[in-house]
Amino acid sequence: MIKNATFGAGCFWCVETCFKDIKGVLTVIAGFCGGDPERSSYEEVCSGTTGHAEVARVQFDDSIVTFDKLLEMFWYAHDPTQLNRQGNDIGSHYRSVIFYHSDEQKDKAQFAMSEFTRNEIWPKPVVTEISPVSTFFPAEDYHKDYYSKNSDNMYCNLVLRPKVEKFKEVFRDLLK
Repeated sequence: MIKNATFGAGCFWCVETCFKDIKGVLTVIAGFCGGDPERSSYEEVCSGTTGHAEVARVQFDDSIVTFDKLLEMFWYAHDPTQLNRQGNDIGSHYRSVIFYHSDEQKDKAQFAMSEFTRNEIWPKPVVTEISPVSTFFPAEDYHKDYYSKNSDNMYCNLVLRPKVEKFKEVFRDLLK
C-alpha cells in the first residue's frame, strides 16, 4: 500500500537527500508544513512568522519499507534534542517534527519517543513535536534535489555531505 510520512529534521535538503535513495521510497518532496495555510514561500517561512517547519513528504510503499523503518531513519538523521534548530540552522522552521498521517503513525512516533526518553538514549530530553499533518506546501523548484544539483555549494559540503554519507553508510542495505 502506498502511504505518506512527513518529517522535519532541520534543513529539508538533508532530509530529502537521505530518504530519496531508500528502497520502497517512491518520492520525496521538500516543503513546508505546520503553519499558516495562507503563507508558505521560503522567504516567509525562514522569517519565522508563518509557523511552518521545513519538511520532507515521503511517499513510500509499505510492503517494501515500513513506517517503523522510516521512523528509525528519521531519529538517526538528526538530533531530536535540539529545540528549534539543527546545528547552526536556527529557528522554529528547523524544528524536529513528525506530522502524522494516521493514528497508527502517531502511536508509533509517541511510543518511540517515550522509549528514547525512558532509556535515556540521548543525554538531553527529546523535543520532537508530534502533530497531525496539516496543509503541505511543496518548496519552490530550486529546492528540489538541491544537494545533487549543488554538491559544490559550501553548505552542502560542510553540513549536508557528512550527514548524508553517515546516513547512507548506516542504512546501506536499504539503498536502491
